[in-house]
Amino acid sequence: MKRMILTIVAMLSMTMTFAENENLNALNSTEAYDMNVNMNKLSQALGLSKDQVEGVAEIHKTFSAEMMFAAQYGKEERAKMVEKAINKDLAYMNYMLNENQYRKYVMLLNVTLNNRGLK
Repeated sequence: MKRMILTIVAMLSMTMTFAENENLNALNSTEAYDMNVNMNKLSQALGLSKDQVEGVAEIHKTFSAEMMFAAQYGKEERAKMVEKAINKDLAYMNYMLNENQYRKYVMLLNVTLNNRGLK
């Protein structure tokens, strides 16, 4: 029970980290596409090993760059580029993380995208 509560608290704190700017208008603001996160908090929430931290950091760096690149395009092209970036990120994370970590990551990413109005 104690472990479950700690896990929930960790996930909620990560959600707050991801959703810092939840009131942004995603269609008019490139700030909503800024996916930079605190990697220490993310690694704690996911329970990453030292090797995984480096890999996840590189994957997320690429994802953040692709999202910022997508923010510069028009509405239709932007949606396609965001979807492509998300799918690519999830494919790489699926390879890097174990099943439980991947599930948590997908949940956090979905919450973040929903809060920023990107999904």
